[in-house]
Amino acid sequence: MITALGHVDLTPDTWGLVRDDLRARLNGLPMDATGLVRAGAGLPLEFGRMVREAGRSLVVCFPEHSETSMGASPQDEEAHRELLALAEGIKVLPFDPLDRDACVSADEQLIRGCGRLWAIWDGSPSCGHDATAHMVAYARAHGIPVDVVWPAGAARQASGRALRLSVHGQAR
Repeated sequence: MITALGHVDLTPDTWGLVRDDLRARLNGLPMDATGLVRAGAGLPLEFGRMVREAGRSLVVCFPEHSETSMGASPQDEEAHRELLALAEGIKVLPFDPLDRDACVSADEQLIRGCGRLWAIWDGSPSCGHDATAHMVAYARAHGIPVDVVWPAGAARQASGRALRLSVHGQAR
């Protein structure tokens, strides 16, 4: 299984570059390759869509208790529904999608369950709201191969202005 994790504060142009890169990587995989994502809007949904568009299987990790998603944004709720429809397999993990620490733990479980991580990462260290560097270090420490996906020209939004992707792929 392969998973993709990374920064959520990409510029609109960078989202396009990352999509192109991930599509090319997916098309280079064997047909029996499976994508693995944790339910959520943004990169998990985009990656799930690309996995299915490439004709590959998709496994989605959902929160253990449905009530933990109460209070989630409408975009996240829509993303969960779409990922459920795209999934060929479902794993249930004990995490609260509204709790950052629980999500980091769920991402660690995700990484332990995959054979390769594609990290959408500019090489910056972890900070209070972005755990990408931690996930890369975690994967490497557990012997999981990591491919850094940071295409030429990629950039992040100015601090605190993350571009969220809607369920239909349009910026909000």
